[in-house]
Amino acid sequence: MIKVLFVCLGNICRSPMAEAILRHKINEAGLADNIQVDSAGTGDWHVGQPPHKGTRQILKQYRIDDSGIRARQIRKEDFNEFQYIIAMDSSNMKNVSKFFTNDTHCEIKMLLDFVPKHKGSDVPDPYYTGNFAEVYELVNEGCERLLAYIGEKENLI
Repeated sequence: MIKVLFVCLGNICRSPMAEAILRHKINEAGLADNIQVDSAGTGDWHVGQPPHKGTRQILKQYRIDDSGIRARQIRKEDFNEFQYIIAMDSSNMKNVSKFFTNDTHCEIKMLLDFVPKHKGSDVPDPYYTGNFAEVYELVNEGCERLLAYIGEKENLI
């Protein structure tokens, strides 16, 4: 089983949005038996909470299920359990990289590194900007390209 973990600051806006979107795309592609998705935050402020109201609204608009998603904080064990850890911005990337050790075998990348025109860019945090529509568009494209990358690399498609 291939495991993907999305990481943002509080795990209530961007990373649960990415988790739900990628899970939706995996189901549409018939790859649910091959790929599992989760999300986490670098902070612990929202542990146990569902996604932000704005995230839930935009996902509902696109008929993407977010059931069962609850905020959690990233753990050291995640770096051995997941093959792909995907950060939403450079600050999260820096925080995630602190956990990286020589025996860690996962790929750690930023989501928009998979989108050529946005490579190296941060996904804006809608918790502060309120622009969930813009974030949805970026995350959706990033997830689409991430799934293609994983599919090709893992010989799934």
